[in-house]
Amino acid sequence: MTALLTVVLLLILLLVMMNLWTRRLTREGLKTVPQLGKIITVSGGSIHFVERGDPNNQTIVMIHGLSGQLQHFTYALVDELSNDFHVLAVDRPGCGYSTRDDPRLASLPQQGRMIQEFLQSQNIENAVLVGHSLGGAVSLSMALEFPQATKALALLSPLTHEMPDTPPVFKPLEIRTAWLRNLIGHTFAVPLARKAAPFVLKDVFAPEPAPTDFLDRAGGALGLRPSAFITASQDVVGAESSIGLLSQRYADLTVPGGVLFGAEDPVLSAHVHGAPMTAFGLNYQEMDRRGHMILITAPKECAGFIRSVAEAASK
Repeated sequence: MTALLTVVLLLILLLVMMNLWTRRLTREGLKTVPQLGKIITVSGGSIHFVERGDPNNQTIVMIHGLSGQLQHFTYALVDELSNDFHVLAVDRPGCGYSTRDDPRLASLPQQGRMIQEFLQSQNIENAVLVGHSLGGAVSLSMALEFPQATKALALLSPLTHEMPDTPPVFKPLEIRTAWLRNLIGHTFAVPLARKAAPFVLKDVFAPEPAPTDFLDRAGGALGLRPSAFITASQDVVGAESSIGLLSQRYADLTVPGGVLFGAEDPVLSAHVHGAPMTAFGLNYQEMDRRGHMILITAPKECAGFIRSVAEAASK
């Protein structure tokens, strides 16, 4: 009995220590990556966004991927486009400095609904949606649910179809039990993520090198928070539960646009998630020797692609 009590006390002590470590890393992350823009309340949460460029120009709305934040776009891509376009980069609900009130809002239609509600609050109509990775799936959902409000789709390495399994780099996020997800998020997840960050970034950026300033300039330090782990885990489950139904509706897609992929993307297969979208009216392009994070590693090429989509939709 004494031995069992000792084990329990040691376990509690370990959890407390990990929680304190997590809190310290969270404070450091918020200090490293402060809030850049404004926050607008929507049904079910709030949307944090950064606005650049002339509002009289064509609006481009940028939606980031799994475990990301809007700094993936402000890293370089926003500056490439803001002289000629009105650019809004958003934190998806629950990510960065945005919030969501319920795990059920992690589904693709619900995330799209919250972002569209934000756009309506800003009187944004006929936006060109730029979605990266999971943000591509959210953009597709918005185009299907709100076709009259979507001018075009410019999708960068998007998730478009069901996958037989979660990509290995995101496998630790596949937790379906809420209490376990919260316990891990507030104890072990953040310290482990900090230690594993160089290896994870290497896998996500392959075959290209990860930038050395990813944690600050690209906002990666915001991932070192319990809320970031919990949200990302919810996103994995939410995407798995809704991408199949979404993909069954692509035949109804009326919004024009295109898809750009890195040919050597190690996270999402270009042949599975990119090329098949030509059957639904989207153009498809690949870049040789590029990986998943093309919005950061190839901003000029991505900007050129987005321009071509916007210009084609305006003809």
